[in-house]
Amino acid sequence: MDIQQRAGKREWIGLAVLILPTLLLSIDVTVLHLAVPALSEDLRPTGAQLLWINDIYGFLIAGFLIPMGTLGDRIGRRRLLLIGAAAFALASAAAAYAPSAEVLIAARAALGVAGATLMPSTLSLIRTMFHDPAQRTTAISLWMVGFTGGMVIGPLLGGSLLETFWWGAAFLLGVPVMAVLLVAGPLLLPEYRSPAVGRIDAPSVVLSVAAALAVTYGVKELAAGGAGAVAPLSLVAGTALAVVFVRRQRGLAEPLLDLRLFAERRFSGALGTLMLVILVGPGIGLLTAQYLQLVLGLSPLEAGLWTLPNAVAIIFGFVATPALARRVRPAVLAAGGLVLGAAGVLLLTMAGTSGLAALVTGQTLFFLGGSPLLVLGIDIVVGAAPPERSGSAAALSETAQEFGGAAGLAVFGSIAAAVYQARLRVPEEVPAEAAAAARDTLGGAMAVASGQPASVAATLAEAARAAFTTSLTVTAAAASVVLLAAAILAATTLRHVPRLGSSPDGS
Repeated sequence: MDIQQRAGKREWIGLAVLILPTLLLSIDVTVLHLAVPALSEDLRPTGAQLLWINDIYGFLIAGFLIPMGTLGDRIGRRRLLLIGAAAFALASAAAAYAPSAEVLIAARAALGVAGATLMPSTLSLIRTMFHDPAQRTTAISLWMVGFTGGMVIGPLLGGSLLETFWWGAAFLLGVPVMAVLLVAGPLLLPEYRSPAVGRIDAPSVVLSVAAALAVTYGVKELAAGGAGAVAPLSLVAGTALAVVFVRRQRGLAEPLLDLRLFAERRFSGALGTLMLVILVGPGIGLLTAQYLQLVLGLSPLEAGLWTLPNAVAIIFGFVATPALARRVRPAVLAAGGLVLGAAGVLLLTMAGTSGLAALVTGQTLFFLGGSPLLVLGIDIVVGAAPPERSGSAAALSETAQEFGGAAGLAVFGSIAAAVYQARLRVPEEVPAEAAAAARDTLGGAMAVASGQPASVAATLAEAARAAFTTSLTVTAAAASVVLLAAAILAATTLRHVPRLGSSPDGS
């Protein structure tokens, strides 16, 4: 490849600037959870308001990713990134000093819309800055290290701030980070906009956002065990709106989402594989976190420390992937890693006999095995799209991951709940209302047990732990099948993608 196409020092320093919003977004998710007790005491939100404080951010990110990705292609990716950074800083300050729950919800909504500009803009700018495929893969791997690093340092940084300052300090983290981006961005980041600039179709934006919000809400309600017909109706409505959206895109000369991207085999294959892998992570993570604390009896701090090997494994995998991809075809590397990840998840089925060792080893192998696909999959999705559509491609990648995570919680959470409820045998001495609470969740069973006589409490706690262990075993077995399916999909759809640095025929 022509040396002029290779990135230099300016681009690599620019990459460090692009990692900043990625780092912040992952920190922002984790520190909110730590701030909830303090802000609840100060603002006194109702239960419904507290749910909206937590959820509206993710809902609006998911809803606005595709419109923002296309908007960046049209008006300029750097311009959209800087607009989003300014909005994120202002919304962060508004959240920090919110005088009421209603104002905090509004600020979190603004953070969600602003956050939707950041991820597709950073990814599409990486596509613009790094033309050499090997350099681009390395850049994406470092970008993902930043995201994972934020999830690791978020609890530590947020905890330190909340120990010293009020709950709003957790939100103020966004102000200096975005200030650095606003100053350094114009100096280090190139501008790119699609040469074929057309009007953005307003009905398409409305349909896209409405469909994404309805589907995301429905899936999250199902994952949370929401009763009644609201969640299914929301899913049906969202799906219907998505169908109308797709039909409208086919008839537009300048669609919001170019459906021709899906005709590219490696694009659709990488996107589908990414979604399958993301499907597994959140659901298994939720179950193992409960197992560590409620079955093995670890404190929250101890449980958190035992998840550090996962972070080390995935960061190592991200860093090692570019070097491995120069020696091994992406299809082989991604599929082989997913087989390793499936073996790791299958190890979780031994939690009942091997306990902590099986849990930690299994999760570490899962994160290590899944890391090549995450890097290569995102790289392929962004790289397969023409330059003028890379913002849309980046937004699709992020949207698939958002939906995959939410769907994973719903699917695997439902499997686990069904098995737990089928296996649990509540002692007859437990009153009917308390027994219903015990059958609902493991946490509920432990709470009920604490209020019972010693012999009944021990019997109930032991039965609940055994039922939950069985539910983890069954769910892990199902998740390993999903990962094997993802490995097959990666091996078949990516088999024509050459090694990094090789010619198109792989030589």
